[in-house]
Amino acid sequence: MHDHPHHHGNHAGSEEAAPREGRESHAGLETHAHHDAHAGHSVGMFRTKFWLSLALTIPTVIWGHMLAPLLGLHAPGFPGSRWIAPVFGTAVFVYGGRVFLEGAWRELRRRLPGMMTLISLAIGVAFVFSVAVTLGYPGMPLWEELATLVTIMLLGHWIEMRSIAQAQGALNELAKLLPDTATRIVDGRTEEVPVIQLAEGDLVLVRPGTSIPADGIVHEGASGVDEALITGESRPVEKREGDPVIAGTVNGAGSLRVQVTKTGERTALAGIMRLVGEAQSSRSRAQDLADRAAFWLTVVALGSGVVTLVAWLALGSEPAFAVERLVSVLVVACPHALGLAIPLVIAISTTLAAQGGLLVRNRRGLEEARELDMVVFDKTGTLTRGEFRVVSIATVGVGENEALALAAAVEGDSEHTIARGIVQSAEERGLEIPRTSGFLAIPGKGARARVGDRDLLVGGPALLAAHGVKLTPDLASAAEDADSKGRTAVFLMEGNRVLAALALADAIRPESFEAVSRLHALGVDVAMLTGDSRAVAESVAGELGIDAVFAEVSPGEKVERVRDLKAFGGRIAMVGDGVNDAAALLTADVGIAIGAGTDVAVEAGDIVLVRSDPRDVARAIELSKAAYRKMIQNLVWAAGYNVVAIPLAAGVLAGKGVLLHPAVAAILMSASTVIVALNAQLLRRTMS
Repeated sequence: MHDHPHHHGNHAGSEEAAPREGRESHAGLETHAHHDAHAGHSVGMFRTKFWLSLALTIPTVIWGHMLAPLLGLHAPGFPGSRWIAPVFGTAVFVYGGRVFLEGAWRELRRRLPGMMTLISLAIGVAFVFSVAVTLGYPGMPLWEELATLVTIMLLGHWIEMRSIAQAQGALNELAKLLPDTATRIVDGRTEEVPVIQLAEGDLVLVRPGTSIPADGIVHEGASGVDEALITGESRPVEKREGDPVIAGTVNGAGSLRVQVTKTGERTALAGIMRLVGEAQSSRSRAQDLADRAAFWLTVVALGSGVVTLVAWLALGSEPAFAVERLVSVLVVACPHALGLAIPLVIAISTTLAAQGGLLVRNRRGLEEARELDMVVFDKTGTLTRGEFRVVSIATVGVGENEALALAAAVEGDSEHTIARGIVQSAEERGLEIPRTSGFLAIPGKGARARVGDRDLLVGGPALLAAHGVKLTPDLASAAEDADSKGRTAVFLMEGNRVLAALALADAIRPESFEAVSRLHALGVDVAMLTGDSRAVAESVAGELGIDAVFAEVSPGEKVERVRDLKAFGGRIAMVGDGVNDAAALLTADVGIAIGAGTDVAVEAGDIVLVRSDPRDVARAIELSKAAYRKMIQNLVWAAGYNVVAIPLAAGVLAGKGVLLHPAVAAILMSASTVIVALNAQLLRRTMS
């Protein structure tokens, strides 16, 4: 990950990157001993080594011994031409093979022989044998085989590094979101300054179509802001005075003046990149399995190579043939594909999650999400808005929308939470709220105001009692229904006549209905924990179709409820706001923090839902299942092809004319790696 997200301009996402970029983009994948050998390597380095080695390999093959028997071609001879293959083959070994030899040395120092060790043994044996033959030992040298083997291995590693760079591409795009400069407003004048010079409290001008340079609060102006690459929200989010904005998001058609609240490493963008990087480098159970499989494959390869060499020599074959079989076995059995199988899926799945508004703090949390039996939601602020809204209206002599608009007009100047809920409900319905005059708050009872020539009141049962007003049967029934569901009933009055009964409650998020439905479709039960009364809880649960309800539960008791559910043997996820529910999130098998918004430093959850959208819980489970399928497919392929390839490389079918040339073995090994990489990339299509 980049220590300073604003320093992005010259390297992020580029194949031409300096070695530092190679280290960074690869670091998240190198969790496993076999791939630590790539430390300090870049896509550009392998590309350059491949093309130069290929140029050296061509004359090695032309003046070698392979073309004559295969194609009947003979290279022109001249004084010293017999040294072309040895000299150029040696150059390929030293220049192209050095990266593998250095990697093997690091593996052996850690006492963890793996991919680099096997490749180095193969090319080392071929080189030493060829030198001996060139100096007079009887046999056929393997200069062409050595050169083609090194070149093909470099090509395979180049392709692998490109796949890894592509997996990291979305994160590199995040690094490029911040602009290099910002327009700071000082004493009414504007000045262009580097982003790194911004400080908290600065006022910056964000022109239409430009990126927001730091986290902040809109001080003046209104505009739609594209937050897709940060939160996954596809539509522009309307921002007005007082609304928070996130560094790296793109301003729309309006002009904004933003007061900076966070800069540098404290911004949401930096936090997202940090969390994703940590998740990509975290361990997983599947990775542990791949590590063990790769270790034992290395042991099998070494043992098979020794047995192959001894067996062919004992059968009286030419030393060159026996050495060629040894080299083929060592090459074809390289656990390269195994080493890439899991880290690449981890990188891609974690990046896909970040693109979709899912921040994975703990890799194992996402991995275990596929096994969940139940998801437990906190109610307030998770399944509900955490704000009052009008959920039903009963009227006498007026329409619902007219009653709501009149009630909102009366309550327009009030700061009471119920009053704000009525106004917000009217605004969300797109109603035109009439202008009022003579607003008067009636302590403990409600409010009064004139709307045109009408004198209107809005309040609760105390207002009715103060005026000695009785409800009509229909309105009384609506009030009783609201009370039975734990809702708040508010009445609109004109004189001594009640025009409407409005029921307010903590409004259910529209997304919550689909969230519960999608979880049920995945075979996952849904429960709800809340400190609210049982009537309120059961009302919400009934509307959403929730399977189990735990009401009137204190924050401390939430932990006990989660433990009780786990004791029944199921795997439990807890979804909460990450603050009041921190202990319960940590107690659950998978903790999912919702309501993070721009604050990505949620410490309790394994997964953070940036968009505060409960539907993303199902998306996390779906991603977990898809990623696990890709991991298993890659492991089966990477290990399974060796069952056929190693015996063929050893020459068990040599009597039937079937032999794997070392170069062909290298192609097969590289092909298996490419197949694993391509299969991992298909995860993008699965989650699109």
